[in-house]
Amino acid sequence: MSVCAPPRTEHSPPDATPPPRRGRFRVESADVSASVAVFLIALPLSLGIALATGAPLQAGLVAAAVGGIVAGRIGGCPLQVSGPAAGLTVVTADLIHQFGWRATCGITVLAGISQLGLGCLRVARGALAVSPAVVHGMLAGIGITIAVAQLHIVLGGRPDSSVLTNLRELPAQLAHLDPAAVAMSALTLTLLLAWPRVPGRVGSLLRKVPAALVAVIGATVTAALAGLTLPRVELPSWRSHALAGLPEGPTLGIVAAVLTTTLVCSVQSLLGAVAVDKLVARRTGPTQVGRSDLDRELLGQGAANIVSGALGGLPVAGVAVRSTANVNSGALSRNSTMLHGVLVVLATLLMVPLLEQIPLASLAALVMAVGIQMVSLNHIRTVTRHREVPVYAATTLGVVCLGVLQGVLLGIAVAVALALHRLTHTHITHEEREGVQHIQVRGQLTFLAVPRLSRALHRVPHGARVVVELDGSFMDHAAHESLQDWQSSHTARGGSAELKDRRTGVRSAGTPSSAVCRCRPWTPWRNHRCAMPAAAGRGSTGADGRAGGSRPDTHELARGISSFQRNTAPLVREELARLAREGQRPSQLFLTCADSRLVTSMITASGPGDLFVVRNVGNLVPPPGQEHADDSVAAAIEYAVDVLGVRSITVCGHSGCGAMQALLAAEPGAAPTPLRRWLRYGEPSLERMTGGDPERPRLTTRPVADAVEELSLTNVVQQLAHLRAHESVARALTAGALELHGMYFHVGEARAYLLGGEGEGVLFHDVREDGKEEGKEDVRDGSEVGSLV
Repeated sequence: MSVCAPPRTEHSPPDATPPPRRGRFRVESADVSASVAVFLIALPLSLGIALATGAPLQAGLVAAAVGGIVAGRIGGCPLQVSGPAAGLTVVTADLIHQFGWRATCGITVLAGISQLGLGCLRVARGALAVSPAVVHGMLAGIGITIAVAQLHIVLGGRPDSSVLTNLRELPAQLAHLDPAAVAMSALTLTLLLAWPRVPGRVGSLLRKVPAALVAVIGATVTAALAGLTLPRVELPSWRSHALAGLPEGPTLGIVAAVLTTTLVCSVQSLLGAVAVDKLVARRTGPTQVGRSDLDRELLGQGAANIVSGALGGLPVAGVAVRSTANVNSGALSRNSTMLHGVLVVLATLLMVPLLEQIPLASLAALVMAVGIQMVSLNHIRTVTRHREVPVYAATTLGVVCLGVLQGVLLGIAVAVALALHRLTHTHITHEEREGVQHIQVRGQLTFLAVPRLSRALHRVPHGARVVVELDGSFMDHAAHESLQDWQSSHTARGGSAELKDRRTGVRSAGTPSSAVCRCRPWTPWRNHRCAMPAAAGRGSTGADGRAGGSRPDTHELARGISSFQRNTAPLVREELARLAREGQRPSQLFLTCADSRLVTSMITASGPGDLFVVRNVGNLVPPPGQEHADDSVAAAIEYAVDVLGVRSITVCGHSGCGAMQALLAAEPGAAPTPLRRWLRYGEPSLERMTGGDPERPRLTTRPVADAVEELSLTNVVQQLAHLRAHESVARALTAGALELHGMYFHVGEARAYLLGGEGEGVLFHDVREDGKEEGKEDVRDGSEVGSLV
């Protein structure tokens, strides 16, 4: 690695990986547990991928060990786990069929050298310029090829190297089933699908064991107990293990093979590194690594492929399943990846008799399931939304029918053609609806479309009301100037012209109405003010309708609704339509005060369908069983827990709470008004604060300001105690299906504090802007609003 120093890219800051600590080598316990979890996933998948390629089965174990140790030590994404990947299955199988196994190992070495060169040239980010539709289509095509090939083994036969041949021979294979192979394959798939869905606390414990391992062990034990005669794993002696050889054949074919292997390995690894960065940014625990150095990751992958190919292993790339398991298991450094590689080495030396009991049909079913999962419905929905289905379909069909490299090149060609088509083809329509002239422009508005746009605009009668709808992502200077000139001349002749961008909802009017707020929809709330002319109201009014002036309240609600219908509704209509079809499925019940300064969606960054919100004066939870108790809150809690199945409940108090002030200022013997009767549910909080409780609430960043703030914090803790007394909540807590959270929001600071866990006393942690809690290392991700109580 002294040929070139690990370069840095703009994707990775100078401190992308921390400097190694001097002194005694130390491995964190979290890295050890994560390495075991990854090893348990990698072992059966490595054997299954080797089986799918037609390579010696121990080649998968060699690649897993080398990927963990070499790529884990050198690579620029410390938490990415490398090894034999399903995305390389088709490429490797074609190479073995065309050149033989030893030559394929030599091609892997040459691909690794190519990756070293690309890493030294610092071109890693160029791989990310490939259209996502091409990448998703490539993975889908590979997944289809894998699934069709492994289906033959699942049914008891042997696959061909061509997916089209496998499809043609499938009816004949169905007519000659091997009952034992089908039974073990069905058992493997059943366990693979059912294991993650075991409910309750038992399920949460069982899910710590990977489903892939359980499926293979279950099929192996069943086959052994039943005495079934099935083809099983065969691991030849390591003395006869084949090492790399020089590839022989046409030079052009060898170059194409090296380029294909380099392309697939590099793109999959780099996209995987970016995905790991996102997982690390969202997870809750501490980490010793920063963002990935993509060029260094290429160097690490290249070195791993050189070593793996030289030792007779499969090509190596970053593997999404193992990397996700590594991050989710709490890995802190690259030690977890390297330890997983060491565990694979130990398994290959000590567990050979056990590995040779695994039925090949079980491994084939496992790999077939992986192939099916590579055809992602989420990817299909994404490319459909971005109108890139032709690119996705061309790449998928190209990979299936022609090969990986040819399919990728075909997909890139279609993507370029589609981009040129969109750039040069603009659809302009003109129609009149209810006395208003509507001109709609679909596509990119460039100088090439200006003549047609001008003809459409000049057909508009003088003095007419016109709405020009722009539905595209680009407008060049010539088109912009043409539109502005026409708008100025049309309004000068007494007409009105409104330009509306359908993507953002922003409108620009030649003769703006004095009574309409022109603020953009979803304007950043900070310092938001809508400037209203004097005719519409006196002064200016803030987003809360109070600051900046004394505008009359007449028609204010109607104006707000009109603004929503005009600007925001087009942006959220699709999502709201989905929620209307599917029904609400919120993950959290958020119980907070009715104070108008608390905007729940704003302080939790949530949207429609995320939170089931209950608001009342003082964020109070009446204890169950009391006479004359208020049932509205209890009904909401029961509905949220038993019907909606929320996974967490948050009680949120806030600073300057009027209810807490009223409790502190209450006079004995006062008339029992509805407000005073309601506030009696807050009296236990007041008694808790004034009764000498040694565990007084604290904030991590500053002392508690005054009695109102102390009572607000105490009230959050007390209402959580009331919440636990409700039958539905207690039942869900016992089953491990529900968590309770406490939160305090300081309005003046615009800052949230989260109640800490058991053993910390009544301590509220400040959440910083980077998503971490001040004075606390374990932070839950943004999908949870608070800390476990």
